[in-house]
Amino acid sequence: MKKTILVVLLLAPLFATAQSDYKEDSIFIRKIFNTALTDGKSYEMLRHLTLNVGPRLSGSAGAAKAVEYTRDVMKDEKFDHVFLQNVMVPHWVRGAKEQAAIVNGKQKVSVPLVALGGSIATPKTGITAGVIEVKTFQELRDLGTEKVKGRIVFFNRPMDTTKLNTFDAYGGAVDQRGAGASEAAKLGAIGCIVRSVTTRLDDVPHTGSMRYASGAPMIPAAAISTNAAELLSKTLKSNPETQFFFKQNCETFPDAPSHNVIGELKGSKNPAEFMVVGGHLDSWDIAQGAHDDGAGCVQSIEAVRLLKVLGYKPNNTLRAVMYMNEENGLKGGIAYADSAKSKSEKHVAAIESDRGGFTPLGFGIVGTAAQKAKIIGWQKLFKPYGLHEIGVGGGGADIGPLGQQGTVLLGLIPDSQRYFDYHHAANDTFDKVSRRELELGAASMAAMLYLLDKYGVN
Repeated sequence: MKKTILVVLLLAPLFATAQSDYKEDSIFIRKIFNTALTDGKSYEMLRHLTLNVGPRLSGSAGAAKAVEYTRDVMKDEKFDHVFLQNVMVPHWVRGAKEQAAIVNGKQKVSVPLVALGGSIATPKTGITAGVIEVKTFQELRDLGTEKVKGRIVFFNRPMDTTKLNTFDAYGGAVDQRGAGASEAAKLGAIGCIVRSVTTRLDDVPHTGSMRYASGAPMIPAAAISTNAAELLSKTLKSNPETQFFFKQNCETFPDAPSHNVIGELKGSKNPAEFMVVGGHLDSWDIAQGAHDDGAGCVQSIEAVRLLKVLGYKPNNTLRAVMYMNEENGLKGGIAYADSAKSKSEKHVAAIESDRGGFTPLGFGIVGTAAQKAKIIGWQKLFKPYGLHEIGVGGGGADIGPLGQQGTVLLGLIPDSQRYFDYHHAANDTFDKVSRRELELGAASMAAMLYLLDKYGVN
C-alpha cells in the first residue's frame, strides 16, 4: 500500500503537467479554429488561384503564374523566408480539343472524350476501328492477339460503388488508365479508351496520367465519360461490329524548368529541424484544379499563417511547400526530398492535403508504432471539431519520398464521397468548394502542426 502511495505521489506532478498542457492546448486549438472561421484567407487565395491563374499543368504558363502567385502570397504574409526550389518537369500539351464518336452502321453518335496525360496523338485524321470491351487485364490476355490486333481496346471496369472509402474504389480501377494502353498494345491494339475513373454517371470525361511500358508499342489513349461508356457497352452488345472513332492532338516536349514554392517560419529552438505542410501546385489542363489540389495548397499556406498571426513561436522551422508536378511525374516531391538529403536537413514530420477541400475527418499516419500511438493520443483534442479518424493511413504522394529519410508522414483525411465527382475533370472548379469546409481543413492542419511542433513525434 505504501509503495502504491509513493508511486502516485511521484507521478502526481506529471499528471498535473499533462492536465495543464491539455487545457492550454485545447484553448489554443480553439483559437486556431475561431481565427480560420472568422478571419481565414484560404478561400480568397483559392479564388485567385483558380479564377485568375486557372489550369496549372506542369511546364505551362499557368504553372509559372501559380509559382509567382503563391510566392507573393507568402511574402505578403511576411513569412520569415520565401524561396523557389528549381525542378525540371515533364511538358505535355493536349493541343486542339479531342473528338470522338460511336459508329454503329450508318449512325454516328458523338461522345465526350479527353486524351490521357502522356499519351501520343492519333494520326491527323483520327482512328476508326472495331472495339474490344474488357474489364481486366487478364480478360484482355485471354482474348489473345488474334482478337485484339488492329482494334481499339475499351477498358470498362467501373469504380466499386459499394466501397465506402472512395479512394479504395479508385485504387481498384485506376490501373486500367495507367497501364491499359501498353497492355493493349502488346496484343496488337491500335488505340485504347478507358471508362472515366469516377463514381458518377455523367457526361464529364476525367483525364489522368498514363505511362508506356518499356518495349511495348505506343498507342493513343483516352478516357470517355461514364455515360459514353455505358452507351458504348450497350451498343456493342446489340452490334459487336460497332466501331469507335477518336482524334487527339497531344504532344510531349522536352522537360521544362519549374519550381517548388517554399515559405517558412524559423524555429526558435531547433531551426535546423523542419516540419512541413504541403499540397501540389500543378493541376490538369482541362480544369481550374480547385479540389485537386488548389485546396491543399491554400490550406497549407493558411496553416502556417494561422500560427503566425496567433503569435505562436515554433520550436522547429515550419514550412509550407507547394510541390510542382504531382499529376504527371512527382518531380517536385522527389526534388524536395533529394534537396533535404543533400543538405542534411532533418525533416521531423510532414503533412499533406491532396484529397480535396471537403469536411475534414482526421489524419492518416505513417511512422513507427510509438509515433502513431503518440499522435493518436491527441485525438481528444480534435474530437470537438469532428475529426474522429486519426490512425494508421497514408501520408501523400509528394511527401512520400521524405518517408525514406525517417520523416513521420500525415495525410489530411476529408470526407471522400464527392471527391471523384471532380477528380481530373473540367468540373473541378472554384464553385464546387465550400468556404467553411476549406477553412476547417486549414485549421485542422494548423492544429496538428502545432501539436507536432510542441511535443515532437518521439
